[in-house]
Amino acid sequence: MKQGRLFINVTMILIAAVIAVYFTVYIFNAFQEPYTTTPAYLYTANDSVEASGVLVREEVVLPEQNGIVDLIRGEGEKVGVGQRLALVYRDTQAQSDQAELEALELEIELLEYAASESGDTQSAARLDETILQSVVELRASAALNNFSLLEEQVVNVKSSVLKRGYTYGDGLTSAGLNARLQSLQSRRAEVEGRTFTSTSAVRAPRSGTFSSLVDGYEERLTPENVFSLTPSSLKEILNGPGGGPSGIGKLVTSNCWYFAATLPEEAAQRLKENSHVKMRFTGDFSQDVDMKVEKIGAKEGNERFVVFSSDRYLGRTTLLRIQTAELIFDSWSGLRVPKNALRLVKSTYTDKETGQELEQNRLGVYVLIGGRVEFKEAEVAMEGGDYYVLRPADASSHALRAGDIILVDGTGLYDGQRLEF
Repeated sequence: MKQGRLFINVTMILIAAVIAVYFTVYIFNAFQEPYTTTPAYLYTANDSVEASGVLVREEVVLPEQNGIVDLIRGEGEKVGVGQRLALVYRDTQAQSDQAELEALELEIELLEYAASESGDTQSAARLDETILQSVVELRASAALNNFSLLEEQVVNVKSSVLKRGYTYGDGLTSAGLNARLQSLQSRRAEVEGRTFTSTSAVRAPRSGTFSSLVDGYEERLTPENVFSLTPSSLKEILNGPGGGPSGIGKLVTSNCWYFAATLPEEAAQRLKENSHVKMRFTGDFSQDVDMKVEKIGAKEGNERFVVFSSDRYLGRTTLLRIQTAELIFDSWSGLRVPKNALRLVKSTYTDKETGQELEQNRLGVYVLIGGRVEFKEAEVAMEGGDYYVLRPADASSHALRAGDIILVDGTGLYDGQRLEF
């Protein structure tokens, strides 16, 4: 037991000694190393301000219905006057009958196609191409997380596969197809008779863009009253409930939408009515939108009410109401480097005409390339708290570019100097 304890103690002492030596060497090298480096990377800096406000549109609420409501339009889908927006079922039996009716109509369509085809090789090739295209479209939508047309695309794939099976499947005869078709048509007539009185449709009273969201602001916020708001009245809307009528959905009937927001007075003074600015939205609608300054409104304290407008992305903004966006006045793109890395270097050159030696100042950074120092000129595009955004002074192959290793600290640096780390 004593020998085992002695072995453990000796081992622990050796491990502690190795760790102490490692950290001693590391600290010594850190203090002896006169140079530090960092990579230059692409960076965009914005001159911007945050704007909180609401989206305003011309909207018509679709009243609530008695029964089971099945919306048949996608969010942001455009519809015309009289087109069906939803089906209303009296009860669950009526809903089941409607589902059966749709399945029957699909199968009847497939059988009618199969009965009319000649069954030649060219027709089979067309069907194969249709199946492949339907699968590709479905796969592309899934990869982009765009499920607005998911139901329609799934039906297209299913119907294409079934159409080929009915047309070129083994054991299918013309007489069998016709008998099956007559049976399905009789069943469809029977189901239609039941759904005639138990199912109704909600149709669009006007043309517009459909949305399933009714938030209660549809009557309180309209294109007619948005220009009369003030910073205080907008805050009341932002902090209070909608309070409007409920419904099964709504139609956005205008082609233009507004973003009404409050801005600091200093930011509002930089705007002009009828000019255009960039507004950056985030969240579900992550997009930069070019918007027109419609009105610079009332001032209260250090805030001013401003209305912006756009006729783009209407179908993608139907679910948005209260939003915080970034108003971007200007942007600078370039290479971000620490302030300590920027250097003003004096050099001399000989004037070709006079032969005189002249002195010039060059602004840039020292870059480490293959163990040697190289000075690369640059221009300051923008200054941040502890960094600069630089642009290369020229477009040559030796110009400063992203990924270059910048020497941040160090003295006595010069072009061609050999450094070993």
